[in-house]
Amino acid sequence: MSRLKYMMNGLITENPTFVQLLGMCPTLATTTSALNGMSMGLATTAVLIGSNAAISLLRKFIPDKIRIPAFVVVIATFVTVIDMLMHAYIPALYKQLGLFIPLIVVNCIILGRAEAFASKNGVLDSVFDGLGMGLGFSIALTILGGVREILGAGSIFGITLFGEAFKPALIMIMPPGAFIALGLLIASVNIITKKIKAKKA
Repeated sequence: MSRLKYMMNGLITENPTFVQLLGMCPTLATTTSALNGMSMGLATTAVLIGSNAAISLLRKFIPDKIRIPAFVVVIATFVTVIDMLMHAYIPALYKQLGLFIPLIVVNCIILGRAEAFASKNGVLDSVFDGLGMGLGFSIALTILGGVREILGAGSIFGITLFGEAFKPALIMIMPPGAFIALGLLIASVNIITKKIKAKKA
């Protein structure tokens, strides 16, 4: 399989949010706006790429019996670096995302890719896999955050879209709105996917 195919898997056919339904905790909790969703997605992408590359490099040296704890240590190292960089350079965004940055360590997407892909493949393949999965996650969170922000606040990336007559559906920026928007987006993706498959058949 080509490296471009590995990347496209994460973006479309194996999208971690819309297809595999992984990483639901940050997906539902941090997508109150498009900016928050995109930021969480990009932070996770950076960790995915770094941890996939490192685990792929170390895969022959990690004993099978301790591979999961070893993977967690590698992932935690990259999360700590991202956490410190965000805290130092973008403190306002860091405060908004709060606890969910350190919780990237236990994001099942990252540990899942380490176990299923990086521990069995070369470094470049693992980097492309991490990039594809990370970008797929970022796009999904940005779309979800955008939908919630538009309907719940009448803006996108903080830019007001509608006039004073617009009455936002405040439920969309509350926890129930995350479930509603995610469910509708997953349904839409499933419908589009079925239509594409039907056309190909």
